[in-house]
Amino acid sequence: MSTPPTSHIDVHRGGDRMKTRISWLDSKHSFSFGEHYDPENTHHGLLLVNNDDIVLPGQGFDTHPHRDMEIVTWVLEGSLVHQDSLGHSGVIYPGLAQRMSAGTGIRHSEKNDSWRVDPGSAVHEQPVHFVQMWVLPDEPGIEPGYQQLEIDDELAGGGLVTVASGLPRYRDRTAIAINSSHSALHVAKLSPDAERSADLPEAPYLHVFIARGAVDLEGVGRLDTGDAVRLTHAGGRRLTAAEPAEVLIWEMHARLGAG
Repeated sequence: MSTPPTSHIDVHRGGDRMKTRISWLDSKHSFSFGEHYDPENTHHGLLLVNNDDIVLPGQGFDTHPHRDMEIVTWVLEGSLVHQDSLGHSGVIYPGLAQRMSAGTGIRHSEKNDSWRVDPGSAVHEQPVHFVQMWVLPDEPGIEPGYQQLEIDDELAGGGLVTVASGLPRYRDRTAIAINSSHSALHVAKLSPDAERSADLPEAPYLHVFIARGAVDLEGVGRLDTGDAVRLTHAGGRRLTAAEPAEVLIWEMHARLGAG
């Protein structure tokens, strides 16, 4: 008789994240990133990067290269202008799912060119706040690609919305596809006054990130903005809103270095 896998829950508080702060960027890293390296904190499942970034108006990341990575960007506030070496150009904003497959190599820039107009016609520049996440593709050397889709209506319906996935089970209800057949990203917008709870998927590896607000996770307790939970063989738990919250959930059925 096979031994059941050991379940494990690892809570990481938002205030403990590694940070990059320069004049125009406030970036908080859930995993090792750039000059911040911790050999005990490099990934969970297939997720290698979960960066929580705020970029000031008129600033951003100049053109730089990526390869062999599936990169999903989720904007919380403001807007982010994307341009890449494949000729794609567009604005990413809240409620828009976006994926870039780096594959054999792609160069891109991400800039905050956002602005908003008040009823009195005053123009105000606005920081952009977004989460960028990287997962490993099934294989290296694929053709680079880009995809985006607005999903505001789906998010308004409540529950878990599958934003990006390579898992066959979500093929008919996924906003955008990623080249990782073991991974899916879900978003839940929860409120004590409306859709207040959602159940986590059953999966060997889950990464739950509280992008904003606060929730209670069954068996764990309260989680606030910036907190994350890494679950191993411990899915199926219920998330309940303690205050209005936006939660990003990676469901993964493999881990780095294993099938």
